Amino acid sequence: MRRILALLGFVLVIVGTYCPLLRPFYLFDWNLYAVNKPYGVVIFVVAVGGIASFKPQLRRAIAWTLFLLIVILYVGALVKVHTSFSFIPFKNISAKLSHLIKFRWGWSVLFGGSFLAIIGSRVDTKQVVYKKVPPPSV
Repeated sequence: MRRILALLGFVLVIVGTYCPLLRPFYLFDWNLYAVNKPYGVVIFVVAVGGIASFKPQLRRAIAWTLFLLIVILYVGALVKVHTSFSFIPFKNISAKLSHLIKFRWGWSVLFGGSFLAIIGSRVDTKQVVYKKVPPPSV
């Protein structure tokens, strides 16, 4: 069951790279490849590596790496949105223009996929040991 959750999480991250992340000036939507194409390719390759991994420890490391990459991408997008109009000398106009860039629902798909991959790649810490019980003597 956990493998299926991890697989679903990695697939959701791949799908999330094509979902709209930003909408500048209410004109068009940007997916991850329009925001930052090399970073999008890195996230895509890491997610494919998570799908192809066989060992649970490797799958867990890839899931956490994917989560950290998405967090870094989100922080970078926040900084870029809030500083993209800093060249304008009037702070009021600069703030109003940066508020015209909206975050879209693709972020929830990316973060949801990475959370599912983390949950699905948990490694059991309990080991069940079965003892062989001798047959009853008659």
